[in-house]
Amino acid sequence: MTHSGKITTDIDSLRSEIRDNSIRVIDVRREDDYKQDHIPTAVNLPLANLLSDDTPERVLKLVNSMGIDDETSVVVYDDTFGALASRVSWTMEYLGHSDVSLLETTYSNWKSLGLETDSKTPEIQNKEHSLNLQPNILATSQYLENAKERDDVILIDNRERLNFLEQHIPGAISLPYRTLASKDKILRSKNDMKRLLENRGVTGNSEIITYCGSVGTLSGLAYYALKSADLPNAKLYVRSFKEWKNLQKPTVKQEDASYWDLSAE
Repeated sequence: MTHSGKITTDIDSLRSEIRDNSIRVIDVRREDDYKQDHIPTAVNLPLANLLSDDTPERVLKLVNSMGIDDETSVVVYDDTFGALASRVSWTMEYLGHSDVSLLETTYSNWKSLGLETDSKTPEIQNKEHSLNLQPNILATSQYLENAKERDDVILIDNRERLNFLEQHIPGAISLPYRTLASKDKILRSKNDMKRLLENRGVTGNSEIITYCGSVGTLSGLAYYALKSADLPNAKLYVRSFKEWKNLQKPTVKQEDASYWDLSAE
């Protein structure tokens, strides 16, 4: 299995790969939006459809039905600052598909640049993808409970700052998802991202676990933010804070919080 090693794919590369027919593009917006218009050749996988049952067996069926085998290069996009696309991309990585990246920009931005769109649904031949789960990128509640006591683990909360102040998993650092993007890209440049993370004490060889509110979208974006800054030892607590609370695990409120960083930096 080759790995492109890319976290994001730039617009020009995607356009030429579409022309060469060497890429599978996945649009994770709602079906109605997709049907109106989308990037040419893109197939539709609304995030809600994936989340309705994201067991590996079902995801494998979805991947096969999108004409993706182990060798297919995949690029995922959304119109939600990369968060939904990240969750789909991460799920494919978890399944064992390594050649998957995020489009560097949103669909709205693609359109505003006047780039080509299409409203046809492509005909896709089913493919056979293998199942090669990557548990090293997944954190379960059980795993997190043990891991967060270790010195070499950093836990990152990617929800809005106010949600974090109200209640979070003990020991977590606040890194609101809004701080991860640049003006026109879903992720800051590598050096910029490194600086942001270093300012929060996120560096080095630590294992880093990200979580958000419920389904691992905002924290999925953070997972790729970490990888883009060359911090490869990242895990996604995919069931996130909602599950943690439902399991009645400990949470803390930020007492005497300073509101200095409510705005994105």
